[in-house]
Amino acid sequence: MTVSYAGAGEAPVVAKSKPKRDVGRAMWLGTKGHCPSCGTGRLFGKYLKVEPVCATCGEELHHHRADDAPPYFTIFVVGHVILPIALAVEVAFTPPMWVHFAIWLPLIVLSTLAALPPIKGALIGLQWANYMHGFDPNAIGDDEPAYDFGGDPRP
Repeated sequence: MTVSYAGAGEAPVVAKSKPKRDVGRAMWLGTKGHCPSCGTGRLFGKYLKVEPVCATCGEELHHHRADDAPPYFTIFVVGHVILPIALAVEVAFTPPMWVHFAIWLPLIVLSTLAALPPIKGALIGLQWANYMHGFDPNAIGDDEPAYDFGGDPRP
């Protein structure tokens, strides 16, 4: 299937159809820290640093635009898991405030640090499977920076 786009007086731009990628598989592989394309290469070189290119299949991974989404989703997930437990402990035992701080602060920090890489990997897998950002081989200039900061911005 091909789709063409054109405005008034413009030559049509034909978008080539792309093979369907399994979104669930790509997100699962990203969650495990594997390349969403081949499933064997490493997604992360360091804690949250994405490898620019998969060492196994050569897929370029530097296109991802995870940005602020992984921390937001991590806060959402960790908050929804820990808050009910903290409230249940408060209602059942009514411990002093220092006990709450001693228990929940380290647990929240460790849970957040543990959940960040899998969530970021899942989002990168989602972007890869949906051909988002630079993962679309037919896109023109999607990987280019939006602005050229080297020159004079005035016309």
